[in-house]
Amino acid sequence: MIGCRRPAAPTAARASRFCPHLTGGPPANVNALPEPGPIGLFRPMREADLPAVMAVEERCYEFPWSFGVHRDCLRVGYSCWVLQLEQQQRVAGYGVMSVAAGEAHLLNLCVDLDARRCGWARRFLTHLTDIARERHAGVMLLEVRPSNQAALQLYETAGFSEVGLRRGYYPAHNGREDAILLARDLLPLTSGAGL
Repeated sequence: MIGCRRPAAPTAARASRFCPHLTGGPPANVNALPEPGPIGLFRPMREADLPAVMAVEERCYEFPWSFGVHRDCLRVGYSCWVLQLEQQQRVAGYGVMSVAAGEAHLLNLCVDLDARRCGWARRFLTHLTDIARERHAGVMLLEVRPSNQAALQLYETAGFSEVGLRRGYYPAHNGREDAILLARDLLPLTSGAGL
């Protein structure tokens, strides 16, 4: 299992500073970089996690993946991970990624509503990026809704760039919504690169 960087002192005061919705208090410094207050870890998803994953999926998405899609991702060997918060002993997020032929495709990254704004999505993305590199992926691809501004900001600040558009990719209440295709180079720069 890969654990998150643990805060120096996992106290209620520290948790309220960065995750006010988990403790009920206002943030002490809204400009501070978020750090996880609660202690959590990333671990491989198991089939027994699927009911909890589905609960998060259904809370977070208007058009959720089905239980069968999640199960199939596990069964075909995609890189499926969960974020488990230790205090609550619950799944608070999950990520699904395929890695093949030198490419990683981030299919789903989700953090539960009450665990957001704590830095978990950024840490999860870093975790999955590290796994992609370990599996020799040179690029990571993903799709995101143009209406999902929080995700777009996360991916852009993590080094992803827009490389295309997939028309009518996502279901939407008024028909279909396009997907922005983003990519990030995972190969380290070598001397002479870019010449």
